[in-house]
Amino acid sequence: MGNLTPPTHAGADDAALRLAFFKNLQLVTNKIHATANIDEIMLELSQELCTLFNCDRLTIYALGEDKQSIVSKVKTGLNSFKDLRLPISDQSIAGYVAANRRPVNIHDVYDGAELARYSPHMAFLKEVDKRTGYRSKQMLVAPILDAASGDLLGVVQLINNRDDAPFPAVAEEGVQGLAQTLAVAFTQRQKPPPAARGKYDELVVAAVISAGELDLAQRSARRKGLPLEDVLIKEFQVKPAAIGQALAKFFGVPYEPFRPDRVKPMDLLKNLRREYVESNHWLPVEETQEGIVVVAPDPERIRASRIVNNIFPKGRIVYRVTSDGEFRKQIDQFYGALADMGSVGDLLSDLDEGEPGEIGADDISAAADNELVRLVNKIIVDAYQQGASDIHVEPRPGKDKVQIRFRKDGSLVNYIEVPASYRNALVTRLKIMCDLDISEKRRPQDGKIKFKKFGPLDIELRVATIPTAGGVEDVVMRILAAGEPLPLDAMGFSPHNHENLIKCISKPYGLFFVCGPTGSGKTTTLHSILGYLNKPDTKIWTAEDPVEITQKGLRQVQVNKKAGLDFATVMKAFLRADPDIIMVGEMRDAETTGIGIEASLTGHLVFATLHTNSAPESIIRLLDMGMDPFNFSDALLGILAQRLAKRLCKECKVAYQPTPDELKQLLAEYSEELRNTPAWVKDPQAAMEAVYKDWQQRYAKDGKFTLYRAKGCSTCGDTGYKGRVGLHELLVGTDPVKKLIQEKARVAEILAQALNEGMRTLKMDGIEKVMQGITDIAQVRAVCIK
Repeated sequence: MGNLTPPTHAGADDAALRLAFFKNLQLVTNKIHATANIDEIMLELSQELCTLFNCDRLTIYALGEDKQSIVSKVKTGLNSFKDLRLPISDQSIAGYVAANRRPVNIHDVYDGAELARYSPHMAFLKEVDKRTGYRSKQMLVAPILDAASGDLLGVVQLINNRDDAPFPAVAEEGVQGLAQTLAVAFTQRQKPPPAARGKYDELVVAAVISAGELDLAQRSARRKGLPLEDVLIKEFQVKPAAIGQALAKFFGVPYEPFRPDRVKPMDLLKNLRREYVESNHWLPVEETQEGIVVVAPDPERIRASRIVNNIFPKGRIVYRVTSDGEFRKQIDQFYGALADMGSVGDLLSDLDEGEPGEIGADDISAAADNELVRLVNKIIVDAYQQGASDIHVEPRPGKDKVQIRFRKDGSLVNYIEVPASYRNALVTRLKIMCDLDISEKRRPQDGKIKFKKFGPLDIELRVATIPTAGGVEDVVMRILAAGEPLPLDAMGFSPHNHENLIKCISKPYGLFFVCGPTGSGKTTTLHSILGYLNKPDTKIWTAEDPVEITQKGLRQVQVNKKAGLDFATVMKAFLRADPDIIMVGEMRDAETTGIGIEASLTGHLVFATLHTNSAPESIIRLLDMGMDPFNFSDALLGILAQRLAKRLCKECKVAYQPTPDELKQLLAEYSEELRNTPAWVKDPQAAMEAVYKDWQQRYAKDGKFTLYRAKGCSTCGDTGYKGRVGLHELLVGTDPVKKLIQEKARVAEILAQALNEGMRTLKMDGIEKVMQGITDIAQVRAVCIK
């Protein structure tokens, strides 16, 4: 429903506005009939009613049990306070309406003369305003009367027209229509609800669907041979959570929704095969202080059979109900969606618990054991399907189990634990997959797994083994990004940075750097840039370690130090291979950097990555390597610093209005790095005001800012964050910046000059993304050092 207000003036459009007003009133009327009780009307529809009548607040009074008073239900719009009981008499405005059974339209409740025109005893209860700090003024109040008997059922009260004018005639007419609707709702709610006969009848009682729709869904399910739940969800748009709540009321146990972040309870699942769980319809999901939590679509049947108590004789069992669809998703999560590979639970249950031993011939044969091979494949497939970037295999000495964790959206989450007796065999299997020395466990090794040879996915993993305390080895596997690079438009650049980046990389020759720590998305950004430049008439060579993203049209070289193929050697070869564009994975030494600068000065466009904190610091790092400042400044096109911050989950993020102190803090953090710029030095207050004014133009709506905070839902695993967004700092190689490089200026001077030219630092770009509602300030602070 739109933000329609009742017409307040005469004119040609009055008829159209009036028609639209009553049309929207009818929409709200339909919603009132669908609610379960008066409290629900206030909770879910009060805001719509306030918008429709263009008022601040709405209060509904019901007739008290003593028939001598009216009682307010729920207060909205300000601080809540206890229910208010008013006698049915002329002593209050609502009481007068209840006693005389006629509506009133008061222009100012503090005007004693106006109140006296209705009754000499009428008074406004000022204590309510005093308690809340609110100023009541206009008031439109109507009685709620039984249509058949004319008996009083309650009172509806609208407070304060937002136009600060008396409520118009159309509102008077509308509130009487609203009162008639509420009268029907009052009388219907007084009748006892129908007794729930079936599992889904509670959906009708809760007004999620009508009785007719439920009957139609049952007939459709029988005709199509589908489960009733599937028909309700697909054809009648009933949400699984609503079905879960209906089942909870039917069975009398709490509803347990599907949670994608739930850690697999290996101790509970080790004796339960997938086939058994699917046929018996119950599943243990976790062990809490209450006991072992068992979910089932029909917990009553499972509890009566006592089968769970036989399997877990020593544990206290706590039952939860779940919908059929969510139960299937929970099975897939624990046992894996790729049924042909088996499940983690099945695979682990096939690995006998034993004493942890030293590596030897037995471990090699165990590593080739079919169940262990399937377990390793399953771990990799699950990591890929869950969007993990890294897999951490963490053995512990003694009889402790092997912990396996996934890194998702930059944070580690638990996955499973493997029996200690298989820790050596697990590591050995991974070494075999990437052709490492299985007998060497005293020094680190690194390799690569081409998983297509072993499993159903065409992906590659970069593997590093590291000896750790207790004579064990950790293994960390990075899942290398596959497929086409992201287009530049989808990389999250601000319009200012996107425009300047295109200008930089469109030059025919020069040197462009992308810098940031490991895992900040440098390679992804470089490949997006190369994807933008990749044309049939352009020859592009890349030297990478490893080649993570492949593109058609690029000639990509894998660096191999063991074979003597390092970055410097490859760069020299490129210069003899007629390149237009060269991309170097990393410039980590003076020789590679020197060749890159020479190449850029001889008519080639050169891209490279650096491990530095910020764009200005990168310049100093390169000069410290011994680069000639004149050649380097001539070659430099620009430097892009980058970080990845967690993105707020779009499904559950909560909007709120920031306090003045919060805005002031954001402004202070944003302006912190502007302190050395000429505008700031000249007039700090004016500089801050200019920033605030810019924010108001770009991010404020009606003069108000809206920020978002994390909440958590099943989509994001109750973390409040899903995915990541890039924060960028683009320093353009302008003539003033090049002059400072030639003079070997300090970082602060280069930064001040870049800021004066319009550069935004990582933190400033992050705060702008906070203002846009993409992330929050805590995530920006977490990835920005300054």
